[in-house]
Amino acid sequence: MIGFDLTEELLSHQKMAREFAEKEIIPYAAELDRRPGTVFDWNIVRRFAKTGLLGLNVPKEYGGLGVDMLTAVIVAEEIGTACLGIMSAAAGNWLATTCLKHVGTENQKRRYFPMCCGENAGLAALALTEHDAGSDMAGIKTLATRKGDHYILNGAKTFITNAGIANFYIVFATSDPQKRHGGLSAFIVDGDSPGLTLGTVEDKLGLRSSQVGTLIFKDVKVPAENLLGAENTGFLIAMQTLDMSRPCLGGAAVGVSRAAYEIALSYARERKQYGRPIIENQGISFMLADMATEIEAARLLTWKAAWLIDQGMDSTKASSMCKVFATEMAESICSRAIQILGAHGYTSYWPVEKYYRDAKAMAIYEGTNQIQRMIIASML
Repeated sequence: MIGFDLTEELLSHQKMAREFAEKEIIPYAAELDRRPGTVFDWNIVRRFAKTGLLGLNVPKEYGGLGVDMLTAVIVAEEIGTACLGIMSAAAGNWLATTCLKHVGTENQKRRYFPMCCGENAGLAALALTEHDAGSDMAGIKTLATRKGDHYILNGAKTFITNAGIANFYIVFATSDPQKRHGGLSAFIVDGDSPGLTLGTVEDKLGLRSSQVGTLIFKDVKVPAENLLGAENTGFLIAMQTLDMSRPCLGGAAVGVSRAAYEIALSYARERKQYGRPIIENQGISFMLADMATEIEAARLLTWKAAWLIDQGMDSTKASSMCKVFATEMAESICSRAIQILGAHGYTSYWPVEKYYRDAKAMAIYEGTNQIQRMIIASML
C-alpha cells in the first residue's frame, strides 16, 4: 500500500527548514539580489552553518545531519521557497559531499567532511564544466598528469558555484583528452592550493546572491591520495553524483513555484476589477488551478525519484524526469504569477520577478533539460 504521510522525523526537518527559511533567508533575499552579482555575503554561510544544513547529507558519524534523500528533497523545497540564489551556495556543498560520500575513502571523508559541518562550516564545490565542455563531459581538457606521489592539474573550469570561496573542490580532469570519457578522473583539491586562482566572477541574470566563477589551475599539485575512486572512472562518478542530486533540484523548483503561486493566489483574492476579486474571473481561476495541479505533480515525481534512491534502486530516469518537469514548471509558474499580478508583477517591489529570474537557471545547470531528455529517451 502506498502512503504519503510524512514521518515525525520528516515533519521535524520540514519544520526546521521552513522556520530557517522564514527567519534567516526571506528577510535578506531581496537585498542580496540587488547587490552586484560579484559580491558574496558570508552571512549566508554562517546562517546555514548554525543549523547544520551545509552538512545535510553528510553521515552523522562525520558531524553532518545524515538525512536520507527524501528528507533532503523536502528541505530543498522549503529553502527554494525562500531564495534559490541563497540555496545554491548550500547546494554546491551538497553536490560535493554527495560525491565524497559515495566514492571517498575513509581518510578522505574524515579529513574533508568536517569542513562542511558544524557552526564553523565552510563551503565546498563540484568543478566539472569547462568553456568547451558543458553537456559534453568527454570534451574536458583540464589535464591531470601523474608525477610520483602527486598529480599536476592544468586547465580551467567555468560557471562553478562557490568558485574562489570553497574550502575544497571535487575537480574532474583527464589524463588524455583523446580518451574522452575513458580518461576522466575525479580529485579532491584544497581551496588554498598553490597555483589555484579565481578568474572571472559572473554577473548573472538570477541567483545573484550566489558566487559563480572560473577556476584556473596552473601546475596545481594534488596528492595521489586525493584521487576519488579509481583512475579513469570520473565519468561514472559524475553521472552517479548528478543522478543523486537532481531530486534536490526538483524539490527546490517545487519550492520557488509554491512561493510564486501563493503570492499570485493571495493577490487574485484581493485585487478587484469590475467590482469583484479577479479570482472570480475564469481566466484567472483556471490559471491558478493549473498552477496548483502542476506543483502537486512535480512534488510527487520528485518524491518518487528520492524514494528510489533511498531504496537503492535505479533512479536515473526518474531523476532526469523530475529535473525536466519541475524546473520547466517552475519557470512557467513564475511567468504566470507575473501575469496575474500584471504591472505589479513586473516590478521589484514584488518578489515574483526575482523568482522568475532565478528559476530560469534551473533548466540549465546540473545537466541541461535537453540532456535530460536524451537520458530519458535512451531508457524508454
